Formats: sequence, structure tokens, C-alpha cells
Amino acid sequence: LNVLNKDYLNISDFAVLLSPPASEFLNEMALKAKYETRKHFGSSVCLFTPLYISNYCENHCTYCGFNCRNKIKRAKLTFEEIEQEYKSIAKTGLEEILILTGESRIKSDVEYIGEAVKLASKYFSTIGIEIYPLNTEEYEYLHKSGADFVSVYQETYNTNKYKQVHKNGPKSVFNYRFYAQERALKAGMRGVSFGVLLGLDDFRKDVFASGIHAHLTQQKYPHAEISFSTPRLRPYVNENNVISGVRESQLFQVMLAYRLFMPFAGLTISTRERSGFRDNVIGTCVTKISAGVKTSVGGHNEKEKGDAQF
Repeated sequence: LNVLNKDYLNISDFAVLLSPPASEFLNEMALKAKYETRKHFGSSVCLFTPLYISNYCENHCTYCGFNCRNKIKRAKLTFEEIEQEYKSIAKTGLEEILILTGESRIKSDVEYIGEAVKLASKYFSTIGIEIYPLNTEEYEYLHKSGADFVSVYQETYNTNKYKQVHKNGPKSVFNYRFYAQERALKAGMRGVSFGVLLGLDDFRKDVFASGIHAHLTQQKYPHAEISFSTPRLRPYVNENNVISGVRESQLFQVMLAYRLFMPFAGLTISTRERSGFRDNVIGTCVTKISAGVKTSVGGHNEKEKGDAQF
């Protein structure tokens, strides 16, 4: 309760909010989070939809359906197909889109993504990208093409666990991924998103690390729009390990802790979560929610072209 009475929270306070004993004070945390959310964001909630334009991947990640060793239907949209998807999404009234690919520079090179971004500029006011990490010059090219935001998730900050679950491929290089947000901001991007895959390792430690990562980035780039996403580990194609579940109450605690520690930061909730839970957190701490979601390649306009990630 002493932490909740503070106007500004430090890193130690953030750790307190994530601790098991703090789970007994979720109602108090929620009231303070709701106040902070209304103060900085009003009652508005942004809607966006993700569009997977390719599911080819070069990484062997043990927890992901796009794993290069998984036997799934691979696909890549043509520019004509991409534009048809854009048109279908734009008809719904959505003005923000998140463009996603599997992590393959061969099948989804930077120029291909850049052209997809340029096409998106014809239909959407805000464009985000969730792709493989890039060099600063490549992020600059995508920014000039029309991209506003970059999402890169470290998945886990436990370097030993990171090595275990990222067996091969470019994603196995922890440090290059770690500095992706900074490279994106240097390239002129408006904002960047942080997050971990809750349940992959000790979720409290991972969330604490991602919060510090975002906090230090905000201090270095005060103009940047920082945001968090809170995906939970989900079943996937060819699954061969046991999922370490993170309960809804624990997810709620994570979201409240993010909001109270960095009250200016955006916070996204996935439509994969239960509708009742989403309704509750939208009024408390969330500022953005996905809508009309298809995690397969295509599917907004006609038949899905490639298999889904989850």
C-alpha cells in the first residue's frame, strides 16, 4: 500500500507490484491504474488489426508454430493479395494496421516489407510492423516508407532459457534482438513496443526485466512512444512441450504493474484473451486492443493462404 500512495514509482516499487504478496491488493492496484489511465489517455481505446503477409521462418523456436522445422502450410502474399487484404480491413473502419511476417530475410526481405508498408499508407493512418530485427538503416527505410511503430518481443530475458528455446536461426542472437527498439528509434520511428511471452520462463522476472528495458529506453529517448504487449504462451502446431500457464489474475497483475510503473506507456491486450477479461482490463489499464484478428496468412478477404501461428 505504501507503493500505491506514491506519485512516482522507481524500479524497486515495480518489483514490489509484481511480487506474489502484491496479488492480494489487485483491487487497490486496479483503482490506481484506472486513475492513471484516465489521466493520461482519457476514455479512448485504440483498435488495430494484425495482418500476416508471410509465415516463412528461418528460426527453430521450440514454442512457435512458425518454427522452421514444423510441417505447416507456408505462404507469402503477393502485393495484389496484400492490397486486397487492406481493402477488406479498411472497409471495417479500422485505421491502424500491424504488418507481420515470419522471420525470414530470404522470403520476406526488407524491400518486400517496405512495399507492403507503402501500400498500407493508402488505406491506414497508422502502420506498425512486427517482423525480424533490422539494422538502423533498414528501419529508416521502412519509416520513410510509412511505418510508425515497431514491435519486438524479447520472449524471455533469461539468457540461459533464451538459448534453450531458440535453438537455431537469427533469433538465437540475444543481444542483436535486445537492441532492436533502440535502433528503430534512432531511425526515426515514432514508437516501439516491448514484451515477453508470459509462461516461457518465470513470468515475474521476465516482466520485471522488460519493464526496466522499456524504462531505460524511455529515459534515453524521452520523445518515444513506449508500449507493452502481454501475450501468454499458447498451444501451437506440432507442440512437444508442457505449457507453463499464467493465470488471468497473474496476467492482470502484470498489466497493472506496467501501468503504474510507466503511466504514459501504451498497453495492448490480445483478442485471444477471454472477452470478459478484456472488457474488464479495457476500463482499467489497457489502451489498445486488436480486432478482426487472423493469425494465418491472409484470410481477411478470401480463403486463408497459409497456416496460423497459434
